[in-house]
Amino acid sequence: MNDQTPHRRLTAADFDQELLDLYDYYAHGRISKREFLDRAGKWAVGGLTAVAILGTLAPDYALAQQVAEDDPDIFGEDITYPSPNGTGEITAYLVRPMRTDPDQPPAAVLVVHENRGLNPYIRDVVRRLAKAGFVAMGPDGLSSLGGYPGNDDEGREMQRSLDGEALLNDFFAGFEYLRSLDGTNGKIGATGFCYGGGVVNKLAIAYPEMAAGVPFYGATPDSAQVARIEAPLMIQLAALDQRINAMWPEFQKALEENDKRYEAHIYPDVNHGFHNDTTPRYDEAAAQLAEERMVAWFRTYLVG
Repeated sequence: MNDQTPHRRLTAADFDQELLDLYDYYAHGRISKREFLDRAGKWAVGGLTAVAILGTLAPDYALAQQVAEDDPDIFGEDITYPSPNGTGEITAYLVRPMRTDPDQPPAAVLVVHENRGLNPYIRDVVRRLAKAGFVAMGPDGLSSLGGYPGNDDEGREMQRSLDGEALLNDFFAGFEYLRSLDGTNGKIGATGFCYGGGVVNKLAIAYPEMAAGVPFYGATPDSAQVARIEAPLMIQLAALDQRINAMWPEFQKALEENDKRYEAHIYPDVNHGFHNDTTPRYDEAAAQLAEERMVAWFRTYLVG
């Protein structure tokens, strides 16, 4: 880690790539917090502790607002919907654009969070999509446990404790809720990040009627099931994300062999999580480009 000037926002360039990879292992449950702290000790120099290093890499949700909750162009509310095959009643953040053409109602987009619940960053992504003209909804996969607890460490442990199939069904139920929601054009897309990116791929298999998907650095589906995908997919990947990128060649081969509509963008010199604007792994240029491409993809396949 390099010396910092006060108040300057940290970026990935301020950390050794080995340390960023180590944090990725911790954030995805491949090593424990204790293991991270033990192994991060090699960077603890000049009075800096491993605990402090972890703190600098963790999300700062004071940064997580590009669209204000009271933005006059949108209306947001927390709603609930049933998930009979999942964990029960699910709380979700539903945001609508305020101005719509009654002759051209908006499409809807499901936003699937990372492996830690519906945190402020994902809520902001929901608002951004509503600001772009879509009805957007972000379910909280931690609803059955009381919802996102306010910090990612606890949220990560809570999500890990849930039955994986039931949790997946909660998001499937969210897709079905949007499909039956009044005031849309009936076309449903989905985007998701990390864990949520993998859910988008699974949604595409489970719901051939899904109109478009944009998974960000998510686990890829079983190649044998790719033939069932009908939704055009825009796959967004980070060039330094060895864990997820190792899955991509087989997925790409299956998409090609089954003649599926897709685009893949691999952003150079960025890490897993580069779209999350609350952590040092955030890359502003790549994140903005990826988001512009996502919105354009949805406008192409969901509008009209």
